Amino acid sequence: MQIEELKIEFEKLYGQGDCHVYFSPGRVNLIGEHTDYNGGFVFPCALSFGTYCLIRKTDNDYIQLRSLNQDKFYKLSLEEITEPLEKGNWANYVLGVIVQFKKDGLIPNCGADLLFWGNVPNGAGLSSSASLEVVTGVAINEEYNFGKDQLSIVKYSQKAEHEFAGVMCGIMDQFASGMGKKDHAIYLNCNNLEYELVPINLEGAKIVIGNTNSPHSLDEGKYNERVAECRAAVEAINPSRKIANLGELCLTEFNSLENLINDDVIRRRARHVISEIERTQKAVVELKKGNLKEFGQLMNNSHDSLRDDYEVTGHELDTMVEAARKIEGTIGSRMTGGGFGGSTVSLVKDEYIEEFIEKVGKEYTEKTGIVGEFYVAEIGDGGKRIE
Repeated sequence: MQIEELKIEFEKLYGQGDCHVYFSPGRVNLIGEHTDYNGGFVFPCALSFGTYCLIRKTDNDYIQLRSLNQDKFYKLSLEEITEPLEKGNWANYVLGVIVQFKKDGLIPNCGADLLFWGNVPNGAGLSSSASLEVVTGVAINEEYNFGKDQLSIVKYSQKAEHEFAGVMCGIMDQFASGMGKKDHAIYLNCNNLEYELVPINLEGAKIVIGNTNSPHSLDEGKYNERVAECRAAVEAINPSRKIANLGELCLTEFNSLENLINDDVIRRRARHVISEIERTQKAVVELKKGNLKEFGQLMNNSHDSLRDDYEVTGHELDTMVEAARKIEGTIGSRMTGGGFGGSTVSLVKDEYIEEFIEKVGKEYTEKTGIVGEFYVAEIGDGGKRIE
């Protein structure tokens, strides 16, 4: 939908009058998966699609929430906003962010009407939830003149995911949605939040996202299970080498310590994380050199590790990646996001993109019975007011 169409919908629901429009993007992670909550490196970029928030302050003591993507409507007094609604409710992402402001003593002094609409495909693993959280934070912060910086909004959004959605995620998704810059990826150290905006110069190639249309649902426990498994690895290593998280180890050091982890599953989880951090560091170096071939190979290795050691891919993601790698112009292909469904990200030479979409889509449907969707990624800015 266009902004003018969204404004018309807003007035239909809430009556005439000026409103402000905010936007925060979804993200795709080029490499560095399941490393963020382990204090490692990630390399995401913000996308050109995301979530819009239209907001108008009112003289009421309540807020009203509507989404053009959802059926349920909410009218809540500001005092009521303390706890999440029922599990799986879209409004929890919004309310969770408002609660973070309140915890810091930043309480809205009047009500507001909010309307959301997003064009991030739900369940595609492209961070529709982080996009919703960040756009809420940016809008509330500016409308009520709370004066928080963008990094604070990012942190509020991550806490909202933990406390109101029950997903113990790292900070990558919210960071990319809040801090992204057009035509750049974010090389982020999730341990200390130091970051570098790296220009994406893919001469002769583009990023192609493949949506498996096999939706992932991170709140069903598998994601939190992986978080717990990584903590178990840290606990097993700690008697010999004191660490707070797996990101403190290099691969050589891990190889000398892995015998401390008796459980083979836990050992493989740790191996993925530590090797993935090393792959991400190498990938950024190669990209800066313009060495797309090596970057693509590291993407391939990342998927294989996520499939074999971390076990978060599954039939649909593996099928799409395998089909992608058969195309001559594919430089690299891997799953992106939390896994258990969702999307792939591939680096494809320009002249092969049409063939890629046609042949990968055909093979994927033949082998899964599902029709996938493909998007040539445009890298956009992080959350901001646009009108």
